[in-house]
Amino acid sequence: MTSPGIAVSVDRVVKRYGSVTALHGVSLDIRENEFFTLLGPSGCGKTTLLRAIAGFEDVTEGHIRLKGKDLVDQPPFKRPVNTVFQQYALFPHMSVTENVMFGLLRKGWNRQEAERRVRDVLELVQLSDFAARKPGQLSGGQQQRVALARALAPRPEVLLLDEPLSALDLKLRQAVRMELKAIQRETGIAFIFVTHDQEEALTMSDRIAVMSSGHVQQVGPPREIYEAPINRFVADFIGETNLLDVTVEAVNNGMAKVLLPGNRSFECPAAAVDARGPGHLSVRPERISICAEAAGDLIATVTGHTYLGTDNQLHVKLVDGEVMSIRLQNTESTLLPKAGDVIGLNLEADAARLLAD
Repeated sequence: MTSPGIAVSVDRVVKRYGSVTALHGVSLDIRENEFFTLLGPSGCGKTTLLRAIAGFEDVTEGHIRLKGKDLVDQPPFKRPVNTVFQQYALFPHMSVTENVMFGLLRKGWNRQEAERRVRDVLELVQLSDFAARKPGQLSGGQQQRVALARALAPRPEVLLLDEPLSALDLKLRQAVRMELKAIQRETGIAFIFVTHDQEEALTMSDRIAVMSSGHVQQVGPPREIYEAPINRFVADFIGETNLLDVTVEAVNNGMAKVLLPGNRSFECPAAAVDARGPGHLSVRPERISICAEAAGDLIATVTGHTYLGTDNQLHVKLVDGEVMSIRLQNTESTLLPKAGDVIGLNLEADAARLLAD
């Protein structure tokens, strides 16, 4: 049985298409009232998993439960979930009200109750003043909110969102992210959101599942995923990081002692690593500071820099030839070393992390 407080339980789900395995024994618990994101590159299995929860894909093995009830043999129309897709599929000849009401009437709702519910959800998504308009008279962001209202109208127990912001431009995506999160909080239902956009996942989610090649690599809150990646894939996929080849001397009680390029000793937190020998250290560009050559954890030669507005990105090469980037906040007093300068680099010990492979 599913534990109390769990909205959706995915239990050792396998999905095969002939000889191709899209999901390899995936297990996840998604909590009630949670904004949960499935994040990963194209082809990692995140949309396949979402479609399996919706009932649009049969699972080869395993179980999917919603609040303790097994859904595997339930057709999509009998599952108390709704989906918002990349393409909103609004009826162009219908008004906003008619688009949102259509599904309710098909489900057998009384028209008076349906009209009252449509008014409520249009107010929730801030479209009350646009109720009589046709989709062609709305912006992309407004159409997205109509699709969201239509999905929320039947009061689903879980809402599934398959990259619903991908068609919007950057500024509109950023605005709609906050609206989606606010709506999720107000409705109090679990949202399961699929995206390949790391920033989207970090800004909106209560927890994130990072997926790769049909496997779940790591599950956790955004800060944990970013600050404490468990392996090279997660560190490299989420945001920007420097991955350094190091020699592991010892790992004890979650702390590692390593030799950095240039043979300077360094201690930092360790992921699931207990072996000695070659290893990989992850450190984010913004968690590195520059200093005098003799005082640094690393010695590097500056090769150039890139102006990024709020930040300057400094490009350097280490003594062993490895290339790194450092982000320095751009202020009037920022003095950047010049190409060819030899500098020291200090790594924030609690921000660097020895990774599992």
